[in-house]
Amino acid sequence: MELAKRVAALTPSSTLAISAKATELKNEGHDVIGLGVGEPDFNTPAYIIEAAKKAIDEGHTKYTASGGILPLKKAIAEKLKKDNNLTYTPEEIIVTTGAKYALFGLFQSIINEGDEVIVPTPYWVSYPEHVKLASGVPVMIEGHEKNEFKITKEQLEEAITNKTKAIIINSPSNPTGMMYSEKELLEIGEVCLKHNITIVSDEIYEALIYTEDKHVSIAELSPELKNITVVINGVSKSHAMTGWRIGYAAGPKQIIKAMTNHASHATSNPTSISQYAALAAYTVPNNTLEEMKSIFSDRLDRFYDLISNIKGIECIKPKGAFYLFPNVSETVKLNGFNNVDEWVEALLEEEKVALVPGTGFGAPNNVRLSYATSMENLEEAAKRIDRFVNNNLI
Repeated sequence: MELAKRVAALTPSSTLAISAKATELKNEGHDVIGLGVGEPDFNTPAYIIEAAKKAIDEGHTKYTASGGILPLKKAIAEKLKKDNNLTYTPEEIIVTTGAKYALFGLFQSIINEGDEVIVPTPYWVSYPEHVKLASGVPVMIEGHEKNEFKITKEQLEEAITNKTKAIIINSPSNPTGMMYSEKELLEIGEVCLKHNITIVSDEIYEALIYTEDKHVSIAELSPELKNITVVINGVSKSHAMTGWRIGYAAGPKQIIKAMTNHASHATSNPTSISQYAALAAYTVPNNTLEEMKSIFSDRLDRFYDLISNIKGIECIKPKGAFYLFPNVSETVKLNGFNNVDEWVEALLEEEKVALVPGTGFGAPNNVRLSYATSMENLEEAAKRIDRFVNNNLI
């Protein structure tokens, strides 16, 4: 049987590939430290789990509206107003099966064959694949390391054609942890308004910032920008709820209606129990997020210092998310490897440390290291990486 061309054109996920190899080594009895995972290592807070149990006990186990239950939509609207100074009605919000599906459903709803979507690099691995699955064309713009991996308005202007339909902004970023400032977002927004380009603002890491910098949503900067922006977010990172699969999109009513129609034929609805758990996440007062942020911040400071002191590794300290994205090109040369992918594979085989090569993020000189693991693991991982580098000097 011949497979569909859209599937054959997909690039396998580098994060899943390295995780599979690490799992294989673990199953063989090796002491593997995995730094490839993209989820908090904390359990979902107890009050959220209790809300899910209560939902089951009360019989909330049936189909819901395709776009999500109304109380959760209202809670999301309140969150957006409180945290981002954005006003949305329930009709302008869709609850989805994870933020990933919000992105997928959005592109399915706005992209026609041949439409171009601008994807700044480094990018989250699924962005270009989502565009391809919608028969669109991902157009990469390099976010230069000297500019903290962010693109400029001049780069954006140069990349725009008469086929440009949208641009993706991810701040704080996966994989870099960098953030766009208000000034930078205003400049990008000015170009988008000029050319009537839809802005896809992926803000899934907005709650995980470890500096005095304030998260800025491009949609909050003006009514005009809000009208061309779709905000993507969810509870996976902010509330350690990756497996619950609850995300959302907020944007113009016409787009949200189209996404809801699409979801009705694709997923029917997000899991009912998870929706009630997410409702508790947004409505029950708690301090678990602050506790989680404090731990992540301590890990970042320590791990950044350790990694930055390894021979040949250069790293910009991130402001948010839970990743380091160091440039290891000099180290790769010092160790005599042809490319970063070979270096990462050898590191895993020799020292049993799993990193994700930057090729999957559009940055072949870098690697992504998650610090969503214990301080003990991070310190041991840094020790092993340093040993690997020094043992393989040529």
